[in-house]
Amino acid sequence: MSGQNSVVAVYPSHEGAEQGVKELQRAGIDMRSLSIIGKDPHTDETVVGYYNNGDRMKRWGKAGAFWGGFWGLLFGSAFFAVPGIGPVLVAGPVVAWIVGALESAVVVGGLSAIGAGLVGMGIPKDSVIQYELALKTDHYLLILHGSAAEVEKARAILERTGPAQAAVHSSDPVAATAR
Repeated sequence: MSGQNSVVAVYPSHEGAEQGVKELQRAGIDMRSLSIIGKDPHTDETVVGYYNNGDRMKRWGKAGAFWGGFWGLLFGSAFFAVPGIGPVLVAGPVVAWIVGALESAVVVGGLSAIGAGLVGMGIPKDSVIQYELALKTDHYLLILHGSAAEVEKARAILERTGPAQAAVHSSDPVAATAR
């Protein structure tokens, strides 16, 4: 998968991730290339559910308003029960990568289906392990993929919103060497 570029920003709260999405949207970034992954750490305290009605998805629970805003904005949505991580909500094109990993029974040494999907997107396994740990500790991942220029622009925007980390990944050896 030559030439795949991604930026991954890790946020400790849904408020931070929401700010990141808003800033990307204000800057005119194509929302169809943006994904978000996270879980509600309080699912045992409230009734949680979701349904998909056409291109609109609804969700209830403590972070229902947060997730509800993304279902219509981002391309694709899913709910996964991931062993070792727990219930995970995913919105955006990364859903297709995760489903592809599940359908093809891709096993990437000790990674979850989420991790296998991220590796499929061109994100290195050592970084994916860090991202899975972030999910386990109730952080949120914002992932944008596109051209090197789009990804670099998104990284600069996201870094201004105060993520715990923001990293650019490229499966293009020339672009990776240039960083």
